[in-house]
Amino acid sequence: MDKSGIFVGGFMGAAIVAVIVVALFISPPTSLKPGIITGNENTPSALAETSPIYSNQSLVEIFEKSESGVVRVNVQRNDTGGGTGGVGSGFVFDKKGHVITNAHVVKNAAKVVVTFLDGRSYNAEIVGIDEYTDIAVIKVNADLSLLHPLSLGDSSNLRVGEQIAAIGNPFGLSGSMTSGIVSQLGRLLPSGSGYSIPDVIQTDAAINPGNSGGPLLNMRGEIVGINTAIQSTTGEFTGVGFSVPSQTIAKIVPTLIEKGEYKHPWIGIAGRDIDPDLAKVLNLKDAKGFLVVTVVDDSPAAKAGLIGSDKTIEVEGAKYPMGGDIILSVDKIEVRKIDDILIHLQRSKSVGDEMVLEILRDSRTTNITIVLQERPDGN
Repeated sequence: MDKSGIFVGGFMGAAIVAVIVVALFISPPTSLKPGIITGNENTPSALAETSPIYSNQSLVEIFEKSESGVVRVNVQRNDTGGGTGGVGSGFVFDKKGHVITNAHVVKNAAKVVVTFLDGRSYNAEIVGIDEYTDIAVIKVNADLSLLHPLSLGDSSNLRVGEQIAAIGNPFGLSGSMTSGIVSQLGRLLPSGSGYSIPDVIQTDAAINPGNSGGPLLNMRGEIVGINTAIQSTTGEFTGVGFSVPSQTIAKIVPTLIEKGEYKHPWIGIAGRDIDPDLAKVLNLKDAKGFLVVTVVDDSPAAKAGLIGSDKTIEVEGAKYPMGGDIILSVDKIEVRKIDDILIHLQRSKSVGDEMVLEILRDSRTTNITIVLQERPDGN
């Protein structure tokens, strides 16, 4: 598997391949300590419930109502060097003490400590980790008065240009808030799992090392994402941050709490989007769809009879794959590029579900039904 590309759900995509993505988890300066400030209790919510509808609020109101639900996550890791530490962020999920953070923050941690708004700290246990979406659930046996769950909003309602805010612990500076807008939606984000995270929110709100695991909030004070990564050549904020959407949180977290892991559906193909040059070579009218180049042995795609490319031709010095199936739609949803398939898998499908692919083969369209299997280890 080529880790320099994007390999998600069995696909090799083209989006953001050249982006440098850095984890937002840092070793904190020893002089920094958690801040002690007072805040207001926020309305608890559970994923099974419908979030209340708020009118838009000012940034001051959002911070005052949300700060008590945002925590600092300190991690100790044992290694050959005698142990390393780091700091990230998180937010309270429910009154049972579940806290949501990033998988890369707590992975392989020997000790996890959660610090609340008033400075009180508790050891936390890791309940579940999903590296494929960079989401983790930890749990603290904290005083009930400290548990102020934040409400989950519906990230599918976000629009480009909408104002948002992020709260976390950049560079260990506890309880910091930044604001910006939704820069774009539906990004494909490389992850350390060997696969990529689909349906990611891009924002220009200042997100820096230490923000990992903190909430991205809309102007109603609802969580619409969990801050995960930035694009940077220096390791610091350059105007492009990425957050895993609340739709993904809502789907993954309950299973992590119940089972400690989440099984992702998988198709088992690699290929490339149809761009104008490839469309011309393949004599296609429109530059859209996904060309299957490779079908993984014993995968759902192989069992359903999908066909990969069997030859390559060279045109003006460029090589193009030929002969593979072209996916035009999934469950009647048009496929313009690989992202459309991955977002549909993430939002709507589970292991064992059927998915109907409309494909173009030998200049004719046909439907193929795939039974989705559990995604294999991408590492």
